[in-house]
Amino acid sequence: MERLGVRLGRRLRAGDLVVLTGPLGAGKTTLSRGIGEGLGVRGPVSSPTFVLARTHPPLGDGPPLVHVDAYRLGSPAELDDLDLDYDGAVVLVEWGAGMVDGVSESVLEVRIERAADDTRSVELEGTGPRWSAGAL
Repeated sequence: MERLGVRLGRRLRAGDLVVLTGPLGAGKTTLSRGIGEGLGVRGPVSSPTFVLARTHPPLGDGPPLVHVDAYRLGSPAELDDLDLDYDGAVVLVEWGAGMVDGVSESVLEVRIERAADDTRSVELEGTGPRWSAGAL
């Protein structure tokens, strides 16, 4: 999961919105850690469950990573109250399905499933102009 995150992180840019879904223990935070490494941000990238959102500044010229855990949020309005920088950062939202609808015209959804044998399957689906040209 972390290696996939690194590869994905190298393709992301400021303004990208990434939504991670999957059950507890699926590897969302591990994937996020890899994305942070691929982006070259200051870490460590860990689950922001109790702080809700954590910004990781870039170590170089790339964008910051805003890592959000929407698990404890009750509505999209609560996410909106966090006043996230959707244009100047890569915004990564764990448990974000249904929470970021309408925030951006382009969204990369990453759905992770964990099988009984501890293997994972990952499905990437990009929608909107950013992902229509085969950016993945």
